[in-house]
Amino acid sequence: MAEHNEKFATNKDGDLVNEYIRFPEVLLIDENGESLGIKSRVEALAIAKGRSLDLLCVAPGAKPAVCKIVNYGKYRFEQQKKAKEAKKNMKVMDVKEVQLSVNIGQHDFDTKLKAARKFLEAGDKVKISLRLKGRQLAFADKGIDMVNSFINMCGDISTIEKAPTLDGKLILGFITPKSQKK
Repeated sequence: MAEHNEKFATNKDGDLVNEYIRFPEVLLIDENGESLGIKSRVEALAIAKGRSLDLLCVAPGAKPAVCKIVNYGKYRFEQQKKAKEAKKNMKVMDVKEVQLSVNIGQHDFDTKLKAARKFLEAGDKVKISLRLKGRQLAFADKGIDMVNSFINMCGDISTIEKAPTLDGKLILGFITPKSQKK
């Protein structure tokens, strides 16, 4: 028996089932979703056992607690199936970095722009960083302008998550792909 919550002792899956239910009275719902009214815990367990099913507490915080008569094995299987499906449909968004410099050539700039657009089309966030060295710190506004122009060139397929800012010797900006749901 595992302790899931301070108030309730639960089974190994964290559910209040059968003998783990300790409420004196429960609102009982049958396997078809129809309310059978308020019953004592013992009476509700007897009804569930009489139907060769289990008693599952679906709302322990309610007054009285709501319990449902279910096939617990089938219920657990459905819950695991839903969780697996939700995990499969979840897209993990990676953060890809593109590094620029103040003295970057036009061809290199275009190559990095092409790579950033490819990352955005794949659904990843892009971090644009520009490191200032030595005397370049005096011209930080030139670096910020370069990062802004880079972001603007990706503007048709991206949105700005964080505008370029100077953080010490580093200028950082973040862009994310535009939402596909339209």
